[in-house]
Amino acid sequence: MASTVALVVIYYLLPLDTTSVGFAVAMLVIGLVALVGLVAFQVRSIVRATYPALRAVGALATSAPLFLLLFAGTYFVMDTISAGSFSEPLTRTDALYFTVTVFVTVGFGDITATTEVTRVLVTAQMVAGIVTVGIGARIIVDAVKHGREQQPEKGVEQEPDVENPLN
Repeated sequence: MASTVALVVIYYLLPLDTTSVGFAVAMLVIGLVALVGLVAFQVRSIVRATYPALRAVGALATSAPLFLLLFAGTYFVMDTISAGSFSEPLTRTDALYFTVTVFVTVGFGDITATTEVTRVLVTAQMVAGIVTVGIGARIIVDAVKHGREQQPEKGVEQEPDVENPLN
């Protein structure tokens, strides 16, 4: 929970309204690469954890908000740089709202991408969201399963090693 709150606070405090298109694209690309690295680290952490399911919940509480906030920040910057990129001017909250509605495929239609560039980016977010949910869920579930398999069963005595009686 603390990591989610920290990410949201950072999102609202970053000086995103005085940037360029290059900065917006770089921010998104670097952020997504960092997200992939974070997920790789989290998967290793889940596998090694004493309580892998609990560690997986913590991993999701960091990586999912980071994914959403990266796109929200990019949409906010794009709208600031190029008014008319969306059907209405976006505040940070509007950009986050739009990002979440696209991610969960609700798409209320109150905010829409109006330029070709923003439509391409929104489409990329839709595809990345589907991939993130599908592959991400599979990776995390497999990591939890593998982590549980690595742990010795509680309450079960291990049989002595017949080939090596000293064990």
